[in-house]
Amino acid sequence: MSAPLYLAAWLLALPFRIAGALGLRRTVVAVCVLVLAVTVYGVAEDLGLVEPPAQAAPAPKPGAGHTTPSRAALADIPAGYLRRYQAAASHCPGLSWTVLAGIGKVESDHGRAPLPGVRSGWNFAGAAGPMQFGIGVGRAGNAWATYGRDYDGDGRRSVYDSGDAIPAAARYLCAAGAPGRLDQAIYAYNHSWAYVGWVKAIARRYAAGGGRR
Repeated sequence: MSAPLYLAAWLLALPFRIAGALGLRRTVVAVCVLVLAVTVYGVAEDLGLVEPPAQAAPAPKPGAGHTTPSRAALADIPAGYLRRYQAAASHCPGLSWTVLAGIGKVESDHGRAPLPGVRSGWNFAGAAGPMQFGIGVGRAGNAWATYGRDYDGDGRRSVYDSGDAIPAAARYLCAAGAPGRLDQAIYAYNHSWAYVGWVKAIARRYAAGGGRR
């Protein structure tokens, strides 16, 4: 006989073994006490005298904006920028903060790049700030006029302030089709398919479990 069949037979025989050990009279008394206890508990629960056992709530499924940062993200992104990327994703429901972080990495190394236009002025195309928005002085256009706001509530709207520029980038991507048409939205941000692939590769690296770290 195989082990599972032997175990099943042993379990089926267990009540009869117990009955034999206790004797018929004691077995009947034990069963009656058990049935009575279950009945009393059920009545008490119906009358609200006892609380039913608490059931564990199902764990919420993480949304795109709550993607856990990878070790690479924690090592590469300044803590303040990471918080702003995560918070800004709420301006475009379904958009992962990692996409914003990927853009921020490519455009300015999260505000650390010593390039024209990152902290002041503009670059050769007329883009400015850590997310490199067009500000109306070159071929980059003037998207900042449409999407720029004082998102962080510090009393000023600044393309050089990551607290304003990152949420503006989220709104720009959303208006361009993200998250449903993410590739097209990133392409609208910077007209280069190589740029799209670069941003998405970084976004995967920044997501825990999303790629090589």
